[in-house]
Amino acid sequence: MEKILEQTLLYDFYGELLTEHQKRVYEDAVLNDYSLSEIADELGISRQGVHDMVRRCGRLLNGYEEKLHLVEKFVSLREKVGEIQRIARAQEKDPAMEEIAQISARILEEL
Repeated sequence: MEKILEQTLLYDFYGELLTEHQKRVYEDAVLNDYSLSEIADELGISRQGVHDMVRRCGRLLNGYEEKLHLVEKFVSLREKVGEIQRIARAQEKDPAMEEIAQISARILEEL
């Protein structure tokens, strides 16, 4: 999985477990692609402090994933539903398969 996608998914699933300060620094550095200097200036802390906070948050988010596997399960489920949808669409003449394709499309939207 691409690094930025992985970081985004980890944050989406576990970001609420970070403190407000951690969330702000991590969002600015990883999701908003601000430089360490920009974040440090805005928050009145050192660039090293920002760097350490981003690394600490990354370790925390990875630790949650190692224990809970929510991102892994999400990605696996999304792939399996996508496969169901592809198989159902390949059998378009069968009305039941069209219904399965529609249901799988709705599941993918919800994910």
